[in-house]
Amino acid sequence: MRTNRRNPLPALAAALLVAGASGCSWFSKDTGYQLPAEARPLEVPPDLDRPNTEGAMEIPGQGAPTSVMRSSLGQPSAAQVASGFTIAGDRDDLFARVGEVLEGTEGVEIASRARVLGAYDVSYGGSNFLVRVSEGQSGIYISAVDPRGVPATGEAALKLIATLKAALAGG
Repeated sequence: MRTNRRNPLPALAAALLVAGASGCSWFSKDTGYQLPAEARPLEVPPDLDRPNTEGAMEIPGQGAPTSVMRSSLGQPSAAQVASGFTIAGDRDDLFARVGEVLEGTEGVEIASRARVLGAYDVSYGGSNFLVRVSEGQSGIYISAVDPRGVPATGEAALKLIATLKAALAGG
């Protein structure tokens, strides 16, 4: 008895050849640039795929208060120094005294005060900024901070800080 067996290899090879020649996605390389903009994969530049850890190992309380931005040489600029001063005393007492001076200064409007944060949100001379009372390494640091969180260096802020310094240091 003779069995009539056919070899399946030629049929399988022919099917693969037809599938490959017809542009089947199994055999073509997917290129993202051919996709519509909404469907393309997001490419993140290498330096942006991790958080910035510069300065992560600095010890808090070393040097000037953290609210004073330092220049490339490590020293605060003249305008930044003028936007704050250090005075000896108790933080809560000085916060109350700063409030009294602000209330007694003509043209100052206090929008809000946050004792826990040590901040007064003030409007003075056409400018809006915070007056902060915070503990520093060598005493209580009183400063003006603009809405971006950097030292306020505008004319009104510097004038108000000078007024506070004269009132608190003299009294």
